[in-house]
Amino acid sequence: MEVDDTNIMPHDVLFASGHVERFNDFIVKDSSDASKFYRADKLLEEVMEAKIAAAGVTPEQKVEFEKVKAQADAYSKEQIWAVFKQYAIKAPETGAELTEPEEFNLMFGTSIGPSGLIQGYLRPETAQGIFLNFKFCLEQNGGVVPFGIAQVGKAFRNEIAPRSGLIRQREFTQAEIEFFVHPEKKAHPKFADISGLELQLFASPQQLAAEPATRMTLGAAVAAGTVANETLAFFIGRTYLFLVRAGCRADNIRFRQHLPDEMAHYACDCWDAEIEMSLGWVECVGIADRSAFDLTVHAEATGTSLTAQQNLDTPIKIERFGLSKKAAAAIGKFFKKDAKVVSGALAALSPDQLKALKVQAEDTGVCTVEADGRSFEISNELLGLELVVETQHVEIFTPNVIEPSFGIDRILTAIYEHTFSVRAEEADDDDDKKKAGKSEGDKAKAGVLSFPAEIAPYKCVVLPLDQRVTNKYGTLLAAVRLGLTEHALQYKVDESSASIGRRYARSDELGIPYAITIDFDSLEDGALAGTATLRERDSTLQARLPLADIPAVIAKLTSSHSLSWEEVLAAYTAGGASSSAGGASSCAEDASSSGDKLDYLRKHGIAATLNDAVNALADAKPDDPIAWLSARLGSIKQ
Repeated sequence: MEVDDTNIMPHDVLFASGHVERFNDFIVKDSSDASKFYRADKLLEEVMEAKIAAAGVTPEQKVEFEKVKAQADAYSKEQIWAVFKQYAIKAPETGAELTEPEEFNLMFGTSIGPSGLIQGYLRPETAQGIFLNFKFCLEQNGGVVPFGIAQVGKAFRNEIAPRSGLIRQREFTQAEIEFFVHPEKKAHPKFADISGLELQLFASPQQLAAEPATRMTLGAAVAAGTVANETLAFFIGRTYLFLVRAGCRADNIRFRQHLPDEMAHYACDCWDAEIEMSLGWVECVGIADRSAFDLTVHAEATGTSLTAQQNLDTPIKIERFGLSKKAAAAIGKFFKKDAKVVSGALAALSPDQLKALKVQAEDTGVCTVEADGRSFEISNELLGLELVVETQHVEIFTPNVIEPSFGIDRILTAIYEHTFSVRAEEADDDDDKKKAGKSEGDKAKAGVLSFPAEIAPYKCVVLPLDQRVTNKYGTLLAAVRLGLTEHALQYKVDESSASIGRRYARSDELGIPYAITIDFDSLEDGALAGTATLRERDSTLQARLPLADIPAVIAKLTSSHSLSWEEVLAAYTAGGASSSAGGASSCAEDASSSGDKLDYLRKHGIAATLNDAVNALADAKPDDPIAWLSARLGSIKQ
């Protein structure tokens, strides 16, 4: 389920979560200019990268620098300052000495209310709002664990040195899932689906030894203990599949495990999905097993039970040594308003500690209990203890949480870099060809954003080739607009006077995967009337389809449907006829059946069979190709 929480959070929430005390980075300043300051770990990484790339560096030195770089954000204040002094790191702009590292809290503080007496912060992550809503969401889920809660929204961090476009900002978009599980049941029912997935895993031992990442299946990683549990590995695998499907190159994705000193004290295991870009390997997703830390601290701070329960298959016997019911009632009457504090203090003691108190009370008549910063004397008569054997039918537990946290802006940057390319051929621009005096290097090259069709903002562009204004064009355009709208497809129409080549190039640069061209044949009376060409961006290949079919075809091509562009090419000939037995006329008569025809062809492997036959025909080069092809197809067994 999904929640949408507030951007402003009270001090108490973030104090309980540890952000007020521990959400810090180390900052160093230029001693000659107080206005110049640097984030210590990032400065150290940059210095080590420069040393690694320097001429004359030895293999031993390279290993040393790699180790230091890997641990940059895991160093304590004293450790990072010692490293700065070891390598004589100076202010990069002035060469002056740097000040000692200081802790800098990354949260934006704000005052809440007209009095300004309530301290608050802009939320540094979306996760805390999820934990605050855990109890309500668990109720909505019928009390069943495991389950997940997601939130997408803005997060705010007072970055010391924001830079690199969308990579390091003070305001950014975050998408997080908190998946709650039983602390002892972290197997995942769908783990088998991704266990064979082979990924680049950069485990902690490889980093500390300055060794490269290794390829390993997730099943092997869990079996070897490299990844802590199946649920964590499942989200690692799903994150990888999501990034590849969104447009990131598979070979440029790796998962780096947090070093022991880098990992939060409460965490069981943490991995970062890093994507290689022009800036190097950039952390874009964090996947962590946060144990039960968050729910535990919020429960303690609010006095609210943030637990789940489940029925036990077999009831168990529990021995409980503590206050008898009679003694608990007597303590309530005697201590009145402090009874809850005293009872709670006694309940927190172990059996051995209770027995020691009882001995003290029997010897002296009273015993002393410390609670809530005060001392309470309990008489021997009030301290009645008993051993009770209880049958437990329900297990109560505090869920652990597995958290994938996505930095949307960084992922978007990676998609831009990984999908952008420049065509090897010159852009087909008739206007440019007419311009004289241009050198070869001055001619425009076509840039392409090869967005996966599923994520492309615009799914297609409509391009009229014939610039004449006719009633027939208006009718065809209105029909295709209606069809695209009915299939919920975002599109644009380019009726500019630029050549068709330039308009193709424009749409390619915008990442539009398909172009519908209404040309001369579309408008003239004849066999091709009412058809149009459909061009695919990456291959630049075209097929002619009935206009009425095109919206349904594009809807499938730009969704999770299995239809591929190769199958469309196989189903439709360049002349506009469908490769199905009915031909173009049947498509025109019953355009809505086009999708069914494509499904039929794919089901029976028609496209693959025809492609194999045509390839064999090209190799054989017979004198009568039609007769040869007929014989070839006729020999295929049903």
